[in-house]
Amino acid sequence: MTDLKAQMEQLIAETPILLFTKGNKMFPRCGFSAAVIDVFNQLGVPFETVDIFEDPAIKPTLSSITEWPTTPQVFVGGKFIGGGDIVREMHANGDLKPLVDKALGAQSE
Repeated sequence: MTDLKAQMEQLIAETPILLFTKGNKMFPRCGFSAAVIDVFNQLGVPFETVDIFEDPAIKPTLSSITEWPTTPQVFVGGKFIGGGDIVREMHANGDLKPLVDKALGAQSE
């Protein structure tokens, strides 16, 4: 599991907006994942998803990184910002977009 953890940590560090979801951005497999994907679609920004169903070791490894038990889990600029409710709340109150813009700006520099 250590190799997977290192791979996941590298992916988190290298991907400006990364969502660990049930399903993927084209076919979310739960309502919470669909809602988070919809937030980033509304923002109109590039993002990547990792389907936790692709490998049974992904979810426990992810939880060991974040100490967060549920999915989706959202990383912006390499930092864990939370799950579905937190991301939707941040989007609604305007706190998410500045973080996203900063993360995307940092990648283009």
